[in-house]
Amino acid sequence: MRPRGKLEDGGRAAPLRTCVGCRVRTVKSELLRLVVVEGVIVPDRRGRSQGRGAYVHPVLHCLELAERRRAFPRSFRVAGALDVSRLRASLAGLDAE
Repeated sequence: MRPRGKLEDGGRAAPLRTCVGCRVRTVKSELLRLVVVEGVIVPDRRGRSQGRGAYVHPVLHCLELAERRRAFPRSFRVAGALDVSRLRASLAGLDAE
């Protein structure tokens, strides 16, 4: 039985996180951490920004699923809508590469 919250990855244990879009649990390194800065959801590529974080696969499909499910206000524990335009532009740039 594997330890809870860890995934064996090349003989080393790695932390697991859940994508708020597709709800798939995977290794933290495969997901993009998001934080809220003044009502705007921004990517936290270094994983060091303060505040509550949420994780999503770095693809537009998972972002759209999270928006449709209204997962961001729940994940960040905030009331009201959050601006995802900066995040959408960032992910669109990643998909183009």
